[in-house]
Amino acid sequence: MSEQRHRYNEEFKKQAVKLLQEQTKSVEDIALELDIPAHTLRRWKMKYRDMKNEPIASMDRVRELEQMLKDKERELLESQRRVADVEEELAIVKKAVHIFSKPKK
Repeated sequence: MSEQRHRYNEEFKKQAVKLLQEQTKSVEDIALELDIPAHTLRRWKMKYRDMKNEPIASMDRVRELEQMLKDKERELLESQRRVADVEEELAIVKKAVHIFSKPKK
């Protein structure tokens, strides 16, 4: 006798993968809870995976966050350089205004 295949809608699949990503349980544990084969859940994970829902322990997610941090640090340094340049320009303009606003004798 053959088993009847279950059909799952897209929403169920996405929710199962989201549950997997948000939990610290193994694929096998969650598959058992949802009463689906573990290999099916792994296949869904590959298809519906959303990196933003990954736990921080995922090395891929750690690398992604490290890269984002480096990019933000680079942007911050660039902004700080621009602010320093503008402050220097402002100081020069103030001195020039002071020099040229003195009454002529």
